[in-house]
Amino acid sequence: MAAWTGGAPAVHIGNVGDFNAQFADGSPAVRRAGGHYACLAAFHSPNPRILVLPRQVEDFWARELARVLEWQDVEVYGAVAGEDGGVIEGLRSRPALLERIRESGLPVIPWGRTPESERMTARPGSDSGPGEALRVTRRYESKATAHRLFQALAPAHPGIVVPAQERVTSRRRAARALAARAAAGASVVVKAEYGVGGFGTTVVTPRQVAEAGGARAVASRVARGAVLIEEYVDGSGSDPLRNLTFDALVDDEGEVHPVGAGVMDIDGTSYQGVTIGPGVVPDAPAEVAGRFAAAVGRALAVEGYRGWYDVDFVRDRAGRLAPVEINLRLTGPAVAFMIQARLARLRGGRPVVRTLDRLPLGARLPAAVLAGHLDELSRRCRALGVTLLPTVVTAAFEPDPYVGVALAARTPGALDAAEAVVRSANDALGRMFLDTGVSSGPSSRAAPRRTRRPRRRRS
Repeated sequence: MAAWTGGAPAVHIGNVGDFNAQFADGSPAVRRAGGHYACLAAFHSPNPRILVLPRQVEDFWARELARVLEWQDVEVYGAVAGEDGGVIEGLRSRPALLERIRESGLPVIPWGRTPESERMTARPGSDSGPGEALRVTRRYESKATAHRLFQALAPAHPGIVVPAQERVTSRRRAARALAARAAAGASVVVKAEYGVGGFGTTVVTPRQVAEAGGARAVASRVARGAVLIEEYVDGSGSDPLRNLTFDALVDDEGEVHPVGAGVMDIDGTSYQGVTIGPGVVPDAPAEVAGRFAAAVGRALAVEGYRGWYDVDFVRDRAGRLAPVEINLRLTGPAVAFMIQARLARLRGGRPVVRTLDRLPLGARLPAAVLAGHLDELSRRCRALGVTLLPTVVTAAFEPDPYVGVALAARTPGALDAAEAVVRSANDALGRMFLDTGVSSGPSSRAAPRRTRRPRRRRS
């Protein structure tokens, strides 16, 4: 982690929506959708000094993180999103904040590279100009381009298998391809060329094709424009190592620094969190993933990439790893590694860390109630020898409310116990708040009820 910031404080910019929108024609809706996830910007490095977020956050959150992680003098600026939902656009209308960032002299770390963030973070004397690094980012965020790189590298890496992939440019061709795969009894993965966290990715089975009334009906639902149709890598039952990831970074001189492997929690095709740390991924698959991810990093470095990245894998029945995408930005797993690095520095050792980015809440919680709920969860986790950190705290009053947390402990078993406590307590909120005026159902769109005192009747 020393190659990332060297332990020095940094400025963290939560431009998740900005990064995603550049692959969706600048869509304001896509920018706004990244607003809650941008809370993870608090963990862009182990030691933030200035934190810039698109949404407003309550003071209790930063205080709790600073207490546990011993952060000093963190300045938090929320509600910085512009009219389009973008953080960088919002910063343009905050000249005093921009000047504060420039005067700090600290490294500025965005979630991912965009043209606007590159202009803001450009540093003189870098080997690779910011335009070059951004072009590499855009090129390899494409799942089609990443696949071609995987094919080129795989022959030198035993234990790596690359699934077949086909690009189709119309629904008619997609339907034809889906029909052929279904007739052969094969499942496929239909992917948008760009997408994060599983967005735009759908597994299609022969049974689904039959139940939908044919491949044409399925294609009309999943194939909007050009899509990638990829061979489905069949796993071994409930393999706990089914979804692996390996994070690394390329420093300013182009050297690749492996960070580590993790087990992702994937719901269908949607990323929910990760577990990292000693004993989580056995040595054999971790080494295979690490060697291949390092080779990917060296190829990216040659083309001019600098910064954090990861490679995601699925494991087949024979235990081989199939690389499925490259993420050229900070990642959900990066958050876990940053937390691990900070706790290791403060307490020694290397804790096991689990991030749970989207835990449903049984009720919509105002900020004060959420603070109390998280405080009680933290207390109950400490009794199990587990540290709880709130990570995503702005979605607790959404129509489908949720919260994100990170758990750190010495053993995976302790994490399992703490996760069960947290999930159970979140579920119980629906019963607890049934008669308090706070809506208890995640599908409810009603605001909290307001009650009035009865008026005294005039005589």
